[in-house]
Amino acid sequence: MNKLISSVSPHITSSKNTTRIMLDVIIALIPAAVASVIIFGLRALLVIGVCVGVCVFSEWGFEKLVKKENTITDLSAVVTGMLLAFNLPVGIPLWQAAFGSIVAIVVVKQLFGGIGQNFANPAITARIVMMTAFSGTMTTWVIPDSVSSATPLALMAKGEMSSLPSYLDMFLGKRGGCLGETCVLALLLGGIYLIIRRVITWHTPVVFIGTVAVMSLIFGKDIPYELMSGGLTLGAIFMATDYSSTPAEKWGKVIFGLGCGLITVLIRFWGNFPEGVSFSILIMNILTPFISKLTRQKPLTGGKKQ
Repeated sequence: MNKLISSVSPHITSSKNTTRIMLDVIIALIPAAVASVIIFGLRALLVIGVCVGVCVFSEWGFEKLVKKENTITDLSAVVTGMLLAFNLPVGIPLWQAAFGSIVAIVVVKQLFGGIGQNFANPAITARIVMMTAFSGTMTTWVIPDSVSSATPLALMAKGEMSSLPSYLDMFLGKRGGCLGETCVLALLLGGIYLIIRRVITWHTPVVFIGTVAVMSLIFGKDIPYELMSGGLTLGAIFMATDYSSTPAEKWGKVIFGLGCGLITVLIRFWGNFPEGVSFSILIMNILTPFISKLTRQKPLTGGKKQ
């Protein structure tokens, strides 16, 4: 009898744990990692390695310092490191990549209580901090032939449509951009894997991307270029679906994706930045508690909502 557990609902059991989920995310990120090395060269692997290594070490060191249980075996720090690296240009100085990794783990994740308690996606927040602190190196792009070049979004913002890569090159990643955002094919393969494994649902990615598509149609933009440019696919599949900082309910995910899409379009079309995915996800992360409260299901025997 002393092994019986008494607790309030919900009573949910699952064979999945954090480590298993994070491992699935890592597997889903591997195609994009391989594509980044093929497209940008071995330095892409070095940037990924630095980000992952510093993220894991930062988590271990912080928890050691404050005498918390070590959590590096849950692989969440590895995922954060990979996602941060995917949001960086290949030529980023390694010390800046390390700085961003420390911000992601220590400031955004651990200071708020660790995994499951961070209010925003650590990789997205760290990228925004780095864009503010290192705007020069964070906006220096390299295309596959190692020549500095503007991204497709920057070219579209200037009206230089004739300089854009072909649709096929956009889909395969042969263009300027961050490490993990260029190869749409690799990202879609990872997203399909996560949906099949039931790590994520379709709601947020489809609504996020679909909103950008509809708004692009309304305002006369080139829809394929808008959908394949920037970090839209990477953000929609891998960062707008973060368990800790996004709604858990189905309609909450829909609202979250809709908000991300609208804010992305607002910044892309009328803002000072050519890209708005990172900002849109961070803003919607902040609004997640309100969305969750709005869409929370009423318990079967529950009374009036407070």
